[in-house]
Amino acid sequence: MSFVQTTRELLDGLGSAVFGRLASGEELTFNLAAEDQHYLRFNGGRVRQSTRVRQQRLAMRYQAQGRRVDFTFDLNGEVATDLDTTLSLLHRARVEASVLPEDAYLTVVEQVKRSDVHHEGCLPPLNELLAFIAEEGRSADFTGLYAGGTQLGATCNSRGLRHVFSTESFFVDYSLYTVNAAGENKAVKGLYAGRHWESGQFLENLRRSRERLSLLEGEGRVIEPGNYRVYFAPAAVDAIIALFSWGAVSYSAWKKGDSALMKLIEERVQLSPLFSLNENFALGLTPRFNSLGEVAPEIIPVIEQGRLCNLLINSRTAREYEVPGNAAEVGEGLRSPDMATGTLTDANVISALDTGLYIGNLHYLNWSDLQHARITGMTRYACFWVENGRIVAPIRDLRFDETLYRIFGTELEAVGATAEWIMRTDTYHQRSVGGSRVPGMLLRDFRFTL
Repeated sequence: MSFVQTTRELLDGLGSAVFGRLASGEELTFNLAAEDQHYLRFNGGRVRQSTRVRQQRLAMRYQAQGRRVDFTFDLNGEVATDLDTTLSLLHRARVEASVLPEDAYLTVVEQVKRSDVHHEGCLPPLNELLAFIAEEGRSADFTGLYAGGTQLGATCNSRGLRHVFSTESFFVDYSLYTVNAAGENKAVKGLYAGRHWESGQFLENLRRSRERLSLLEGEGRVIEPGNYRVYFAPAAVDAIIALFSWGAVSYSAWKKGDSALMKLIEERVQLSPLFSLNENFALGLTPRFNSLGEVAPEIIPVIEQGRLCNLLINSRTAREYEVPGNAAEVGEGLRSPDMATGTLTDANVISALDTGLYIGNLHYLNWSDLQHARITGMTRYACFWVENGRIVAPIRDLRFDETLYRIFGTELEAVGATAEWIMRTDTYHQRSVGGSRVPGMLLRDFRFTL
């Protein structure tokens, strides 16, 4: 029996055994996150750790008389043992709920829907992957993490609601290291991810990384603070788009005065018509249902040609402000961002940039002035100075300070014609689901401060 089938049967067994024991006025919701993954950690072209992880984590939400209690615990896969644990926590939840104050905005799911979605994949044979790692390690310090296997998320409740989402996917998150002419350590970061492994694509990914690595072997150029033309590669764009989930497109954050895009929301400014952003569950990277079991529209237009279309609204926010919700998750962040492509082809990126900075990656991003959508961060990995349509030298790290209104607004000159799928690579507690699809961007003017 497959891991997905076994996990489904375990969840259904617990649900049928526990839901029938609830008293009138009680409601119980199960949220299950499970994985069957193979993890490989490697450096210097050698595998340092090989681990198979099977785990099933259950979050239970108890609600009664306007009160709510949550517990999370790991299942061991034995229905009898897991049932004892669940019933014990149910008893504890009843006791704790009896002394809690009533929650005026507690959400009760009225619509009982059911769905079952599985995205089948084709994972790499481990012997083939190990051969690739060993081969790359001969000529470069090939370091990183592979994770591949099945992930499952499910929500069911005592009213009969049941949603299951499972997917088979992988990622190889790697870096290639070298030492440049000045004796400085330099690295190129790469990511190859998807549901269907293709050796040719992986080798092409590595080839491009090795080309960029060779460009880093020259002495780094010090770039003075100032304003420059800039091309952001998709990985850098993804880092900026991630900030939209820090309250920028949240209805609740806007109403509380904490949205960085307040001026856009209130139509005091607009962004470039070249910029469009959707919440796109059709990508199949994450479930459409949230932890309450509410199902979001397959595509939610957030920004269309520079104008705001929708904010993300969860049920609690909808109830508090008496507005329609769109099944956003707690926190009202983007779960599957999809930025529209443009006309700038990969082959023309350097010539279109002409003279300026090619930015491969960014990190340490944060708000520097939330009310004015100003962000700060640093360049990372493969970043280069370009002159007259030719890469001249790698650069020393720079810090920037800019606003989203300039990045996606007045200074946006062109958007890449090809978007990259960038899966989440977090593995804290378990491998995360989700990701994004974003192209690169060319900006006329961008400010570096240090």
